[in-house]
Amino acid sequence: MVETAQTFGEWPLKRLMTEVVGSGHKSADDMTREQAMEAFQRILAGAPDPTTLGAFWLANRWKRNTPEELAAYIDVMAEESVEFASPDCDPVDCGANYDGKSRSALLGVGAGVVAAAAGTPVVAHSGDHVPTQKSWAYKHVLDELGVRTDLAPEESAAMTDEIGFGFYYQPNVNPAVHDLFDRRDQMGVRTFVNTIETLANPADATVHLGSFYHLPYAKRIIDTFAESERYDIRRVVMFQGMEGYDDVRPGSTKVAVSTDGDLDDFEIETAEYGMDMTSDDLAVEDVPTASAQITREVLTGDREDSFADAIALNAALRIYAREDAATIEDGLALARDAIDDGRAAETLEALEAF
Repeated sequence: MVETAQTFGEWPLKRLMTEVVGSGHKSADDMTREQAMEAFQRILAGAPDPTTLGAFWLANRWKRNTPEELAAYIDVMAEESVEFASPDCDPVDCGANYDGKSRSALLGVGAGVVAAAAGTPVVAHSGDHVPTQKSWAYKHVLDELGVRTDLAPEESAAMTDEIGFGFYYQPNVNPAVHDLFDRRDQMGVRTFVNTIETLANPADATVHLGSFYHLPYAKRIIDTFAESERYDIRRVVMFQGMEGYDDVRPGSTKVAVSTDGDLDDFEIETAEYGMDMTSDDLAVEDVPTASAQITREVLTGDREDSFADAIALNAALRIYAREDAATIEDGLALARDAIDDGRAAETLEALEAF
């Protein structure tokens, strides 16, 4: 594609590199909302030279994107890529890192199904071995369970309403971002696309649950949604996740919560819930196969160990995120009840039959 001012505006990526973002992480300037929007419009259209695109992505990584820039990116993504399909319910949107986990069990499927059984609808979205880690994500555990994942957006919404848990597959709900796979694969490092795809929110939910390594990152995501002109997120719950995923770390975990703009952060101690486990206790070798087996055994009541505790706790976070429980402890009681009385197993069975 030939880039012209008439097509995009006055800021091709090479000019942004030269005049704004490309002078190094200490001296680079931040982009305006308009500049960032134009940059991502060009990227989604396949306009930039691959060398320039790689340099732009790397410059953004060095300087770190502001919430205003990230909000511009997600607004363009929503306008030009995301195929929204809203269920009638208002679920919790779980946008874990698309490049997945490689060392520990992926608990989000089990947690989401348990939360759904307890009355909290949940949606998850992921791709398939996304760069850079190309590890295991929601799709792969669902595949191992025999759940359909290659769904049209409307089918994902119907799954959410019918089952309480829904899955949205990136190639079908965020195709223009999915089309960047090869370019991202050549980078060898994460780019801002790894961040914004987790915020796609294809179900148009008003509650977002995600994970972070450090609290300032959680604040950046909360501020990104606040700066967005497209997304109307009333509540964001972020916590320190294992391998950067949306599975709570055993031990001490920082949680950040923003409700209608009011920010709070606190720590939860898994030991306070009677859970004597470490991250090593949740390690597995074959992530998708083991995670699926663990999920089935926990939800059917055939397993009562650290994995069962972890799935119940992560379900509690989802219930708490939607404010279906006033506290995490209350959410944990609801989650355990849903497992003990068989509702979680019934929900998993319905999901597999969808």
